[in-house]
Amino acid sequence: MAKKDKRFVKTYSQGTMDVIEILVDQETGVSYLFRSNGYAGGMTPLLDREGKPIITTILEEKE
Repeated sequence: MAKKDKRFVKTYSQGTMDVIEILVDQETGVSYLFRSNGYAGGMTPLLDREGKPIITTILEEKE
């Protein structure tokens, strides 16, 4: 990954004031849930039923 590339990619977003987003780390494939409301926010890895991190493969579009 080139230094100028973004490490995290937003794959889902809902809300404007009460925001929920899913971000994927392009280096590890781990998905994270980010939630913010006003000035407060937090981020945690998404887990499957067995408690293991959800791994997502991001396919890059090539022009």
